Amino acid sequence: MGKVWVRCLLALIGAALIASATLHAADTLPSVLISRQLSEGEHLSVGDVIRLSASEDGSNVRQFRVAGVYEPTPDPARLGAVIREVQLHLPDLLGLTREPSVPSGSEYVETINVALVDPNDAEAFSRDVRARMPGIDAQPASGAAESTGPFIVLRRFHLAIAIVTIVASTVFLLALTIMLVDERRAAVGVLRLIGLPIRRILLQLFLEGVLIAVVGSMFGLALSLVSEGIINQFFQWRYDTALVFVRVTPQVAAVCVAIAIPLGVSATVVASWALLRRNGLRLARR
Repeated sequence: MGKVWVRCLLALIGAALIASATLHAADTLPSVLISRQLSEGEHLSVGDVIRLSASEDGSNVRQFRVAGVYEPTPDPARLGAVIREVQLHLPDLLGLTREPSVPSGSEYVETINVALVDPNDAEAFSRDVRARMPGIDAQPASGAAESTGPFIVLRRFHLAIAIVTIVASTVFLLALTIMLVDERRAAVGVLRLIGLPIRRILLQLFLEGVLIAVVGSMFGLALSLVSEGIINQFFQWRYDTALVFVRVTPQVAAVCVAIAIPLGVSATVVASWALLRRNGLRLARR
């Protein structure tokens, strides 16, 4: 009976040692980060072990442990694409992609991203790198994307649409204001007949135009803020991305108000002046 207990104890100790060795081997696996889309598509979570290979035939397979899930950086150029990415440590990436004939340590890189403590020093850092290491191009990453061809074309396209929209809306607003003012010609005629000067009536219409323009601008801003959230949520859901499609910044809101209020007031003044030039009896239909 004692021998049986000894054998059981030895078996338990052996199993514990095997489990400990297995856990230790698992803990020594290199860690990787996977994109949210890959995690959701393959039902992977933190702590899972995955196998990666850089060749199509699946050779040179290596095991990695998922250390975290990240949201890919939004990129308009990749809109609509399912981003299934894995981020590895540089030594692990080199070991996975290095050709057998390439000696270790002879690899080279084409691009290096440097994070500065103060982003405002990007221009000075770029000039310093180019001066110290001729032949190496260094430029701030924030302006690199906006200076490329597609973004320049997109910015000019938006500017053209904005100009056409403002001109067309101004013409429409002027026509609408003329019709609204013309509806009040009887009241304006009565004011002229009781002796109010044109300047006094024009001032009243000007103040009304300012009030209407301010209220209309505030309503437009409120509508744009509500539409901003709806549009972003819909297209982020549609394309499964964190990209912000519409953003109403304080600068944009200030520019819109600075354009809308003067245009609205100007349309009211122009329409009112054209009406006030008529004879008071004709305006009162007498």
